Amino acid sequence: MGLIKAAVSAAASTLHDQWKEYIKCDDLGNDILMKKVTTPNGIISKDSAIQVSPGQIAVIFQNGQILDATAEDGIYTFDQSASPTFFAGQFGDVFKEMWTRFTYGGATNKEQAVFYINAKEIIDNKFGTPAPVPFQDWSHPIPNQMTGQMTPLRVEVKCFGKYTFTISDPALFMSKIAGTAEEYRKEDITEQMRSEVVGAFQNVLNELGNSNHKVPVLELPSATEEIKKTMDEKVFDQPIRNRGISLEGFVVESVTLDDESEKKIDNYELSSNSFMQQGTLTGAYAKAVQDAANNANGAANGMIGVGMMNMASGGMIGGVAQGAFQNQGVSAQDIGANNVPAAQGQAEVSGGAQFCTKCGAALPEGAQFCSKCGNKVA
Repeated sequence: MGLIKAAVSAAASTLHDQWKEYIKCDDLGNDILMKKVTTPNGIISKDSAIQVSPGQIAVIFQNGQILDATAEDGIYTFDQSASPTFFAGQFGDVFKEMWTRFTYGGATNKEQAVFYINAKEIIDNKFGTPAPVPFQDWSHPIPNQMTGQMTPLRVEVKCFGKYTFTISDPALFMSKIAGTAEEYRKEDITEQMRSEVVGAFQNVLNELGNSNHKVPVLELPSATEEIKKTMDEKVFDQPIRNRGISLEGFVVESVTLDDESEKKIDNYELSSNSFMQQGTLTGAYAKAVQDAANNANGAANGMIGVGMMNMASGGMIGGVAQGAFQNQGVSAQDIGANNVPAAQGQAEVSGGAQFCTKCGAALPEGAQFCSKCGNKVA
């Protein structure tokens, strides 16, 4: 039993009147995925006509057995004496597998029907992450103080967009979800697919945020091709494929950061701008501290400059001092214990001792010049 394609002019000729039944399905639109069409008595007589419109797949069923199928538009004559023809185009192998899987010898003709499957791309399917999901944002790297390496800023995002899909394997689609329902609509699977699309998208986000891709968080809407490519390569949409459905298009329309992530990025930008403005000052500050730490006798002069720079920077770079002296084995207590001054001009520490602000040498009381370097004492 099979389909024989009629001549192109047959529908408008007198041959149309010779067909016992004329079976067709109106356009399935964007909402109907499969629709069952049969005759009033449930029997498709020999020489009946079956019309297949563009964007449709026609599957001929008899008592749960697939007799023939086609995804090629045209008008076909149903011939019970013919072998399955499988005018299927791109679905030829799939239809042959369906026929082998579902055909059983000796079945009695009790019910026959044509199941029309929507072969068009089903558009306008919305998705959104119900809660913020983590993303590693390499556009805001943070230096690791222990290793010196850069690590991404962790943010939480909510994404919204649309996807499209097609029925790529009619056999799986019918056997897994549609069955032989009178009508199977997109809304029957929308919620399940949305959940699985979001799950697949979260896996894609993990990939795009790793060190191989480093897609900036705010550029996700423009990474459409990379998102789809990653999803296909990693087969993150396998549960959807298992139903004979393939994701065709995937678009992220908007990305929203949660409040905490927005604060992180704002603070990052403020800190970056501040450090960029004070980059030269920070280097000079560090060098002054290092020089002071290396020369205990000259610590007073060095620390005077350090103090002035730190005040100019608002204290932002003051932490460099402690690290530099610790690296040299000199602490704040050491400075006091060795009577190293930390003020401008003629330095005085506890106990009334005075020191030269240039070389740090001890000065006798009332001295006007340093006996070591000749510096005039204020």
